Amino acid sequence: MDIQQILLKYWGFSSFRPMQEDIIQSVLDGKDTLALLPTGGGKSICFQVPAMSLDGLCLVVTPLIALMKDQVGNLKKKGIKAVAIYSGMHPDEIELAINNCIYNDVKFLYLSPERLETDLIKNNIERMKVCLLAVDEAHCISQWGYDFRPAYLDIIKIRDYLKDTPVLALTATATSDVVIDIQQKLGFRKENLFQQSFERKNLTYVAIEEENKLNRLLKVVTNLKGSGIVYLRSRKKTVDVAEFLKKNNISSTFYHAGLDRKSRDIRQNSWISGETQVIVSTNAFGMGIDKPNVRFVVHLDIPDSLEAYFQEAGRAGRDGKNSYAVLLFEKADIIDAENFISTQFPDIKSIKQVYQALGNYFQLAIGSGKDTSFDFDISDFCSNYNLRYQTVYNSLKFLEKEGYLLLHEIIDSDSKICFKASKEDLYKFQVENIKFDKFIKLLLRSYSGLFTEFVKINEKEIAKRMDSEQDAVEKQLAQLEKFDILTYLKRKSQPQITFVTERFDAKNINLSDEIYRNRKTSAENRMQSVLDYINSQNKCRSQQLLQYFGEIQQKRCGKCDVCVKRNKIELSELEFDIVLKQIKPILMEKPCSLEELAGLVKNVNEDKIIKVVQWLLDNDKLYYDRQKKLSWL
Repeated sequence: MDIQQILLKYWGFSSFRPMQEDIIQSVLDGKDTLALLPTGGGKSICFQVPAMSLDGLCLVVTPLIALMKDQVGNLKKKGIKAVAIYSGMHPDEIELAINNCIYNDVKFLYLSPERLETDLIKNNIERMKVCLLAVDEAHCISQWGYDFRPAYLDIIKIRDYLKDTPVLALTATATSDVVIDIQQKLGFRKENLFQQSFERKNLTYVAIEEENKLNRLLKVVTNLKGSGIVYLRSRKKTVDVAEFLKKNNISSTFYHAGLDRKSRDIRQNSWISGETQVIVSTNAFGMGIDKPNVRFVVHLDIPDSLEAYFQEAGRAGRDGKNSYAVLLFEKADIIDAENFISTQFPDIKSIKQVYQALGNYFQLAIGSGKDTSFDFDISDFCSNYNLRYQTVYNSLKFLEKEGYLLLHEIIDSDSKICFKASKEDLYKFQVENIKFDKFIKLLLRSYSGLFTEFVKINEKEIAKRMDSEQDAVEKQLAQLEKFDILTYLKRKSQPQITFVTERFDAKNINLSDEIYRNRKTSAENRMQSVLDYINSQNKCRSQQLLQYFGEIQQKRCGKCDVCVKRNKIELSELEFDIVLKQIKPILMEKPCSLEELAGLVKNVNEDKIIKVVQWLLDNDKLYYDRQKKLSWL
């Protein structure tokens, strides 16, 4: 089956999006390939389609467990065999997944990067007949990237086991430095980049300083209509803003990582269907959501980086129709943003203190606990050890990025079972243990695939079919697990901590001052880029974003807040820039009166000079000093 037929059969599309086919052909030609496609560009198609046309299994490395589960679920719905392995899974689940990859024609194996260095993967990878190595969120491999994860640096080691297997790296956001770094760190045999322009011609970017952000938000929502997303940092603020919109007759809901899965699903589906107009969320919302008709994305807090902003703003207008990305800020937000970097980076002593307390909290002996997961109540932990919530949370996120543990904030997994006994041994057990016979038959009638994979079950529904109580069902499942007949994984609803490595003595965990300083400096630089973006009043918003990602030849968009102000002076972009290039160096050297300035600018009509000067005064780039002379700020 060729790639066009595969696309139509499994995804229902009659044609590829721009550049997808070129990327796929590069992979099929056996070339290491980097695909840089903006949010909504269809990255998953670029590895899923060629994998379906090749003989063997596609190994997909991704750090996003929620997205991993989502993609595996979607592939299964299409009748494509896919499994995922990540930290926190039961050993029986991992063993079964690996066996299915070796013996049962699994087409996609999703792995978290931390899993790559485990003996279980290294000892079995060559037996899996891997046809393609796909590395999603590839910017995580670069220390210059906005979400560096050291575990990504181990990917190149796995290539030693996959000598002739091409690698496809994918990301939505990478600067030119990161693009080079990705290819080097993944051991590309030859540089090979496919890059779509970051330009979104249908998306209007706006950044407005506004004291009353809520009233301005209300105007945006009322005027633009259609579906929208509002982003905030604080969970509490998402609740408050959603309530504010409701009081003003806007159908809205809030979404954050603290909600249980049922609540999240209800809110998400209500918004996707159009029943709810606005979803107010932390950055927990949006990954993997492909709603084409989002008309606006509003940020009420300053984002951490232009990469994150571009990705979140890019969720608007995927249908190609006019849409808006609005960033509202006030002076206090700039101070908060600068302070936010400090809170993100507790000092190394505090991070080690949190790690030590965590081991004591779970009563883990030094050298034990590797791949062990625990329910985690962060409030109780903070109370027990008299630690501040922000210090603990950000210390855990730092330890996560350094590969010591994983913090699963959103946990609400269904119960699952899988029979360990073969069909023959199970039959013998039923004959010898008649009291379990009826219950086992009910399980086999209710669920398929119980011998080959872990299957989600509902204890409440089983109890109803048995005309019994849920406790009785759970008890029988636990007993069958004791008899080694099946593995029973009970539903988890609390956040969890997984120790990726064995517990170390805190003084021996390797958090170097240099790495810490580099990370903090990198975060500060990214935040400064955001502040430069919002403070700039003389350069097109789209041009600023494109330049950040290495595109410098684009024209002004003509419709962002900066361009709209520029348009009012009735000068072309070329005319404006000719004047600006002459007057800026003059005024940076010394103050001048308007008359003196007009005499120094060559080959330009005085009326045009006056218009440019007035625009620069209005936008706080110039000011009159005490001698009534123009000076550059």
